[in-house]
Amino acid sequence: MAVQFKMVAKQNNLVTPPQTKFYPCAVSKREMDLDSLTQVIASRSTMSKADCYGVVIALTEAIGEALSDGSIIKIKSLGTFQLTLQGTAVDSVESSGKSAIKGAKIVYKPSKEIKEKLKKLDFKLIR
Repeated sequence: MAVQFKMVAKQNNLVTPPQTKFYPCAVSKREMDLDSLTQVIASRSTMSKADCYGVVIALTEAIGEALSDGSIIKIKSLGTFQLTLQGTAVDSVESSGKSAIKGAKIVYKPSKEIKEKLKKLDFKLIR
């Protein structure tokens, strides 16, 4: 199945005169929620939908707890999850503290298996 995309106009105002160029943008067909994902997993395994739902919920909780504890989560076939911080620069270590932290984000790095699947994608322009 091909990944559908469309060309989207974007204007570059940093050049004089401003230029408009077209860039490819993936088109999403739908969102899949937890219920849909567990249905797919259950259809491909011997587990029931309820079992799959419980495992996914437990996995998300475990990942959140591990990230909060400072762990890097590496799931071989899925990828790596790691916590990163955003903050402001300070003049010295002594003047730093929690006030320098603006927030936290999760960085996801896909596994080799997922990267290989992305290399094999087929694309279809829609108009």
